[in-house]
Amino acid sequence: MALKHKRILLKISGEVLMGEQAFGIDLGTVGRVADEVIAAKAAGAELALVIGGGNIFRGMAGAAKGMDRVSADHMGIMATVMNALAMQGVLSSKGVDARVLSAIAMPTVCETYSAAKGIHHMQKGRVVICAGGTGLPFFTTDTGAALRAAELKCNALLKGTSVDGVYSADPKKDSSAKHFAHITFDDVLARNLKIMDAAAIALARDNGVPVVVFSIREAGNVARVLNGEGRFTTISKD
Repeated sequence: MALKHKRILLKISGEVLMGEQAFGIDLGTVGRVADEVIAAKAAGAELALVIGGGNIFRGMAGAAKGMDRVSADHMGIMATVMNALAMQGVLSSKGVDARVLSAIAMPTVCETYSAAKGIHHMQKGRVVICAGGTGLPFFTTDTGAALRAAELKCNALLKGTSVDGVYSADPKKDSSAKHFAHITFDDVLARNLKIMDAAAIALARDNGVPVVVFSIREAGNVARVLNGEGRFTTISKD
Protein backbone atom coordinates (compact mmCIF):
# COMPACT_ATOMS: atom_id res chain seq x y z
CA MET A 1 0.00 0.00 0.00
CA ALA A 2 1.33 3.44 -0.93
CA LEU A 3 2.04 5.70 2.02
CA LYS A 4 -0.36 8.56 2.57
CA HIS A 5 2.62 10.74 3.51
CA LYS A 6 6.16 9.98 2.27
CA ARG A 7 8.31 12.49 4.17
CA ILE A 8 7.05 13.30 7.63
CA LEU A 9 8.01 15.21 10.72
CA LEU A 10 6.92 13.37 13.85
CA LYS A 11 6.40 15.62 16.88
CA ILE A 12 6.43 13.83 20.22
CA SER A 13 5.75 15.51 23.54
CA GLY A 14 8.50 15.15 26.11
CA GLU A 15 5.94 13.88 28.64
CA VAL A 16 5.47 10.73 26.55
CA LEU A 17 9.08 9.72 27.32
CA MET A 18 8.37 9.70 31.08
CA GLY A 19 6.42 6.45 30.82
CA GLU A 20 4.91 5.87 34.26
CA GLN A 21 7.52 8.02 36.00
CA ALA A 22 6.75 11.44 37.49
CA PHE A 23 9.53 13.05 35.44
CA GLY A 24 12.68 12.25 33.48
CA ILE A 25 13.40 9.72 30.74
CA ASP A 26 12.16 6.13 30.89
CA LEU A 27 14.39 4.26 28.44
CA GLY A 28 11.86 1.46 28.06
CA THR A 29 9.30 3.99 26.81
CA VAL A 30 11.90 5.60 24.55
CA GLY A 31 12.48 2.12 23.12
CA ARG A 32 8.76 1.66 22.43
CA VAL A 33 8.57 5.02 20.64
CA ALA A 34 11.74 4.13 18.73
CA ASP A 35 9.99 0.96 17.53
CA GLU A 36 7.20 3.17 16.13
CA VAL A 37 9.82 5.19 14.24
CA ILE A 38 11.47 2.02 12.93
CA ALA A 39 8.11 0.64 11.71
CA ALA A 40 7.39 3.87 9.85
CA LYS A 41 10.85 3.82 8.31
CA ALA A 42 10.40 0.20 7.27
CA ALA A 43 7.17 1.21 5.53
CA GLY A 44 9.22 3.55 3.35
CA ALA A 45 8.83 6.92 5.09
CA GLU A 46 11.56 9.53 5.39
CA LEU A 47 11.50 10.73 8.98
CA ALA A 48 12.43 13.75 11.04
CA LEU A 49 11.58 13.96 14.75
CA VAL A 50 11.02 16.84 17.14
CA ILE A 51 10.76 15.89 20.81
CA GLY A 52 9.58 18.32 23.48
CA GLY A 53 11.36 18.80 26.78
CA GLY A 54 8.49 18.93 29.28
CA ASN A 55 9.53 15.68 30.97
CA ILE A 56 12.71 17.43 32.16
CA PHE A 57 11.98 21.16 32.26
CA ARG A 58 9.22 23.40 30.94
CA GLY A 59 10.19 27.03 30.39
CA MET A 60 6.70 28.45 30.95
CA ALA A 61 6.44 26.68 34.30
CA GLY A 62 9.86 27.98 35.35
CA ALA A 63 8.90 31.52 34.36
CA ALA A 64 5.66 31.23 36.32
CA LYS A 65 7.69 30.44 39.43
CA GLY A 66 9.72 33.61 39.08
CA MET A 67 12.56 32.68 36.74
CA ASP A 68 13.53 34.98 33.93
CA ARG A 69 11.59 33.73 30.89
CA VAL A 70 14.60 33.79 28.56
CA SER A 71 16.73 31.71 30.94
CA ALA A 72 13.83 29.35 31.63
CA ASP A 73 13.21 28.80 27.93
CA HIS A 74 16.90 28.16 27.32
CA MET A 75 16.76 25.45 29.99
CA GLY A 76 13.78 23.94 28.15
CA ILE A 77 15.78 24.03 24.93
CA MET A 78 18.59 22.09 26.59
CA ALA A 79 16.03 19.54 27.79
CA THR A 80 15.01 18.84 24.19
CA VAL A 81 18.64 18.11 23.32
CA MET A 82 18.84 15.58 26.15
CA ASN A 83 15.70 13.83 24.87
CA ALA A 84 17.04 13.87 21.31
CA LEU A 85 20.30 12.24 22.41
CA ALA A 86 18.36 9.57 24.33
CA MET A 87 16.28 8.78 21.23
CA GLN A 88 19.38 8.73 19.01
CA GLY A 89 21.10 6.31 21.39
CA VAL A 90 18.16 3.93 21.49
CA LEU A 91 17.64 4.04 17.71
CA SER A 92 21.34 3.37 17.18
CA SER A 93 21.19 0.39 19.55
CA LYS A 94 18.40 -0.99 17.35
CA GLY A 95 20.50 -0.63 14.20
CA VAL A 96 19.00 2.63 12.89
CA ASP A 97 21.28 5.45 11.74
CA ALA A 98 19.99 8.61 13.44
CA ARG A 99 21.47 12.10 13.58
CA VAL A 100 20.75 14.86 16.11
CA LEU A 101 20.74 18.34 14.56
CA SER A 102 20.57 21.14 17.13
CA ALA A 103 19.32 24.67 16.51
CA ILE A 104 21.95 25.81 19.03
CA ALA A 105 25.50 24.95 18.00
CA MET A 106 27.16 22.41 20.27
CA PRO A 107 29.64 20.68 17.95
CA THR A 108 31.14 18.40 20.59
CA VAL A 109 27.66 16.93 21.22
CA CYS A 110 25.84 16.85 17.87
CA GLU A 111 25.57 18.46 14.45
CA THR A 112 24.29 22.01 14.00
CA TYR A 113 20.92 22.19 12.26
CA SER A 114 20.49 23.31 8.68
CA ALA A 115 17.64 22.43 6.33
CA ALA A 116 20.05 21.24 3.64
CA LYS A 117 21.80 18.93 6.09
CA GLY A 118 18.51 17.53 7.37
CA ILE A 119 17.19 16.82 3.87
CA HIS A 120 20.51 15.18 2.92
CA HIS A 121 20.37 12.82 5.92
CA MET A 122 16.76 11.85 5.23
CA GLN A 123 17.51 11.16 1.58
CA LYS A 124 20.32 8.87 2.76
CA GLY A 125 17.82 6.92 4.86
CA ARG A 126 18.81 8.37 8.23
CA VAL A 127 16.36 9.48 10.92
CA VAL A 128 16.86 13.17 11.65
CA ILE A 129 16.17 14.36 15.21
CA CYS A 130 15.77 18.14 15.29
CA ALA A 131 16.72 19.39 18.76
CA GLY A 132 16.80 22.78 20.41
CA GLY A 133 13.40 23.98 19.18
CA THR A 134 13.82 27.12 17.09
CA GLY A 135 16.91 28.01 19.12
CA LEU A 136 15.07 31.04 20.49
CA PRO A 137 13.06 31.75 23.65
CA PHE A 138 9.31 32.46 23.56
CA PHE A 139 8.66 29.72 20.98
CA THR A 140 7.26 26.28 21.78
CA THR A 141 8.52 23.01 20.35
CA ASP A 142 5.21 22.79 18.46
CA THR A 143 6.21 25.96 16.62
CA GLY A 144 9.69 24.51 16.12
CA ALA A 145 8.11 21.37 14.67
CA ALA A 146 5.96 23.36 12.22
CA LEU A 147 9.01 25.38 11.18
CA ARG A 148 11.16 22.28 10.61
CA ALA A 149 8.36 20.52 8.71
CA ALA A 150 8.18 23.46 6.31
CA GLU A 151 11.97 23.78 5.96
CA LEU A 152 12.49 20.06 5.39
CA LYS A 153 9.69 19.96 2.78
CA CYS A 154 7.70 17.39 4.73
CA ASN A 155 4.38 16.14 3.36
CA ALA A 156 2.83 16.21 6.83
CA LEU A 157 3.47 16.96 10.48
CA LEU A 158 2.37 14.06 12.68
CA LYS A 159 1.71 15.12 16.26
CA GLY A 160 1.79 12.15 18.64
CA THR A 161 -0.15 12.87 21.82
CA SER A 162 -1.97 11.01 24.59
CA VAL A 163 -5.35 11.39 22.80
CA ASP A 164 -6.47 10.02 19.44
CA GLY A 165 -7.11 13.32 17.68
CA VAL A 166 -8.71 16.74 18.03
CA TYR A 167 -11.91 17.09 20.05
CA SER A 168 -14.40 19.92 20.54
CA ALA A 169 -13.38 19.93 24.23
CA ASP A 170 -10.98 18.03 26.48
CA PRO A 171 -12.22 14.41 26.23
CA LYS A 172 -10.65 13.64 29.60
CA LYS A 173 -12.92 16.21 31.23
CA ASP A 174 -15.99 16.21 28.95
CA SER A 175 -17.43 12.84 27.91
CA SER A 176 -19.65 14.55 25.32
CA ALA A 177 -16.67 16.05 23.46
CA LYS A 178 -16.88 15.46 19.69
CA HIS A 179 -13.98 13.89 17.81
CA PHE A 180 -13.10 15.50 14.47
CA ALA A 181 -11.86 13.28 11.65
CA HIS A 182 -10.98 16.47 9.79
CA ILE A 183 -10.89 20.15 10.71
CA THR A 184 -9.43 23.22 9.06
CA PHE A 185 -6.60 25.32 10.47
CA ASP A 186 -8.94 28.31 10.60
CA ASP A 187 -11.52 26.36 12.61
CA VAL A 188 -8.86 25.27 15.11
CA LEU A 189 -7.87 28.91 15.60
CA ALA A 190 -11.46 30.20 15.70
CA ARG A 191 -12.51 27.57 18.26
CA ASN A 192 -9.33 28.19 20.26
CA LEU A 193 -8.65 24.45 20.38
CA LYS A 194 -5.44 23.88 22.31
CA ILE A 195 -3.98 20.97 20.37
CA MET A 196 -1.05 23.18 19.29
CA ASP A 197 -0.24 26.82 19.96
CA ALA A 198 -1.61 29.40 17.52
CA ALA A 199 1.79 30.25 16.07
CA ALA A 200 2.40 26.61 15.13
CA ILE A 201 -1.04 26.25 13.54
CA ALA A 202 -0.60 29.46 11.54
CA LEU A 203 2.88 28.44 10.40
CA ALA A 204 1.68 25.02 9.21
CA ARG A 205 -1.33 26.62 7.47
CA ASP A 206 0.70 29.27 5.70
CA ASN A 207 3.20 26.70 4.41
CA GLY A 208 0.61 24.12 3.35
CA VAL A 209 1.76 21.41 5.78
CA PRO A 210 -1.18 19.29 7.00
CA VAL A 211 -1.08 18.31 10.68
CA VAL A 212 -2.20 14.82 11.72
CA VAL A 213 -3.01 14.37 15.42
CA PHE A 214 -3.06 10.82 16.82
CA SER A 215 -2.26 8.80 19.92
CA ILE A 216 1.40 7.81 20.17
CA ARG A 217 0.59 5.58 23.16
CA GLU A 218 -1.05 2.89 21.02
CA ALA A 219 1.50 0.52 19.53
CA GLY A 220 1.76 0.58 15.75
CA ASN A 221 -0.15 3.85 15.34
CA VAL A 222 2.52 5.75 13.40
CA ALA A 223 2.60 3.15 10.62
CA ARG A 224 -1.22 2.94 10.63
CA VAL A 225 -1.58 6.71 10.27
CA LEU A 226 0.93 6.73 7.42
CA ASN A 227 -1.34 4.24 5.64
CA GLY A 228 -4.41 6.38 6.35
CA GLU A 229 -5.74 3.83 8.85
CA GLY A 230 -6.86 4.02 12.48
CA ARG A 231 -8.32 6.95 14.39
CA PHE A 232 -6.77 10.40 14.00
CA THR A 233 -7.57 13.97 13.03
CA THR A 234 -6.25 15.70 9.93
CA ILE A 235 -5.91 19.49 10.10
CA SER A 236 -5.59 21.17 6.70
CA LYS A 237 -6.47 24.34 4.81
CA ASP A 238 -9.81 23.00 3.58
